[in-house]
Amino acid sequence: MLTTPSVRVIAPQELSPVLAVLDEDPVANAFVTARVLDSRLEPPFLGGEMWGHYRQGRLTALCYAGANLVPIQADDEAVLAFAARARAQGRRCSSIVGPVPATARLWSLLEPHWGPAREVRRRQPLLATRSVPPEVAPDPEVRRMRKDEMPLVLPAAVDMFTEEVGISPLDAEDGGLTYQARVAEIVGAGRCFARVEDGRVVFKAEIGAVTPQCCQLQGVWTAPDRRGEGLATRGLATVLRHALTETAPLVSLYANDFNAPALAVYRRLGFTEVGALMSVLF
Repeated sequence: MLTTPSVRVIAPQELSPVLAVLDEDPVANAFVTARVLDSRLEPPFLGGEMWGHYRQGRLTALCYAGANLVPIQADDEAVLAFAARARAQGRRCSSIVGPVPATARLWSLLEPHWGPAREVRRRQPLLATRSVPPEVAPDPEVRRMRKDEMPLVLPAAVDMFTEEVGISPLDAEDGGLTYQARVAEIVGAGRCFARVEDGRVVFKAEIGAVTPQCCQLQGVWTAPDRRGEGLATRGLATVLRHALTETAPLVSLYANDFNAPALAVYRRLGFTEVGALMSVLF
């Protein structure tokens, strides 16, 4: 048995203790939990490594090291250990994202080696709801997109990503193939919803990570020339009803603290703050 704190890559046989750690905060950890449930921690499907921090032989914290570096339930001792492993391995991720305290500390340790970042978003409210206010009317024109409608969805998805992240996913080294595959996966799973007018998407939102406890909305976007008309409020009311009825008992999302219009929409829809995340973008 291990008697001193240590970090190592977790094996698929440790699925149960990993899920126990993730369940300590099912909303904040939804993205990683969904990835773990889908892959069962099998390396070809996990999309990266899962590092475990052990104290007295017991798993106490995790860090997902894939396209994102994500500290999970990590106290200062665990963050120090994860930072040391990340420095030794070198940066392979495109972002660091996670709860504010652990992510801020992790970035403070990695910035001298990995910095500067392209952008640091120090506080992104994590919001959740279990219902849709009855006074908010859903948009009957918002519907689930079909697999054959990828040519409609992709331009809106690329515009949303570019506006949100600051760079186009099509400028990636693979020409955007990985991004397009992710969009196709969401559409194929029936988790992309949109309002289409005259052959173009004017509003869209996706149900991203899904776990037994909750699901996470992502890719919420309204065409710039249609903003201010209430499309997002009514459209999200439709998506929320689908999500709560068909997917999970709780719906979450996170937003930038400087995006006042989006936060106002989410509050109007009954979302309340349950935590805060931080993102470091490279």
